[in-house]
Amino acid sequence: MESLRELYKIGRGPSSSHTMGPERAIKSIKNRHPLADFFKIVLFGSLALTGEGHGTDRIIKETLLPTKCEIVFDKKSPCDFHPNTMDVYAYQGKKLLSKERIYSVGGGKVVFDGETEENKKEVYPHNSFTEISEYCARKNIRIWQYVEEFEGKEIFSYLNEVWQVMKSSIREGLTTTGTLPGGLGTQRKAQFLYNQRHIDESAQTRENRLVCSYAFAVSEQNASGGTIVTAPTCGSCGVLPSVLMYYQEKNSLSDDAIVKALATGGIIGNLIKKNASISGAECGCQAEIGSACSMAAGALSELFEMGLSQIEYASEVAMEHHLGLTCDPIGGLVQIPCIERNAVAAMRAINALSLANFLTDSRKISFDMVVKVMYETGKNLLSDYRETASGGLAKHYAKMGDEK
Repeated sequence: MESLRELYKIGRGPSSSHTMGPERAIKSIKNRHPLADFFKIVLFGSLALTGEGHGTDRIIKETLLPTKCEIVFDKKSPCDFHPNTMDVYAYQGKKLLSKERIYSVGGGKVVFDGETEENKKEVYPHNSFTEISEYCARKNIRIWQYVEEFEGKEIFSYLNEVWQVMKSSIREGLTTTGTLPGGLGTQRKAQFLYNQRHIDESAQTRENRLVCSYAFAVSEQNASGGTIVTAPTCGSCGVLPSVLMYYQEKNSLSDDAIVKALATGGIIGNLIKKNASISGAECGCQAEIGSACSMAAGALSELFEMGLSQIEYASEVAMEHHLGLTCDPIGGLVQIPCIERNAVAAMRAINALSLANFLTDSRKISFDMVVKVMYETGKNLLSDYRETASGGLAKHYAKMGDEK
């Protein structure tokens, strides 16, 4: 598996696969061809179908400035390798300097056609939770110590930077009001949720309200193109920071404790990324929100110093109950139902933590098994339900607009 630096990426929203990935790809192409004075970019699959809503064309144009470019949305040609495919043509005058096919595979990562596994820098020698658990048990170490062993102490400096950005995105989201861009007229609700206390508010209601307000805050920042951290994607960036922020405040936890939790949650995300997918275009929203919930449950388990089996159970149950979740963003925007889903998944991560505290000994399903099932389920989803904005809520919302 790769470094956690490749999972937790700091950048601008609203989509890791549709803005962060293409931005990264275009920067690489631009550096490879400094003499190019014109680029043609053809977007396929989900990049074509939801690229305008996600701002793919905007980020490409901004990245290429002052060089001119033409962007083509090819919504019909098939994508044999990955649904987030783009072809980039670099020209100097009328001379074609190169043609590159690039895949935005989720979490801001891009793969150039022909790139092999050897191009990846593998940091971790284990590729399943079972292997990692057995290794940690033999050495009597926790998962965050496993991360330290293979990445070095310097990884925690990076994870601390990640945590500071996560907290900043919560603070910014809680202090910003107004309407999100994109044309849906979606109102920011984070500040309202944070301040709207019930007269007879119970402790449980308060917990739900605060966790949801934090999740909304980060997700709304993402939807407006603000700076966030992929966890594991932009569309699911609100789940992990919301639960960690809530428990840090509730239990007066240090940033060091949170960083260790981020390391543990990162290993969970890395395993999903390695053995399945974190791309909504490839496997539906279960690959984004489901993965984020699983990471959050694992991270919370570390905060409470649970054992390896409990960490596995919490992570497994969080993913299991997102199986089959479709990706159907209205208007191709990361707003409806995406923002609410971050809040719901955050609360579900807390529920998974509670179950792990009581029921670990009775579990029948391993984390590795549920990851495999998620990938198979995602591949079997109809393409309309894999971030194309052509099925589900996106389809019926459009119909309602037509009827009006």
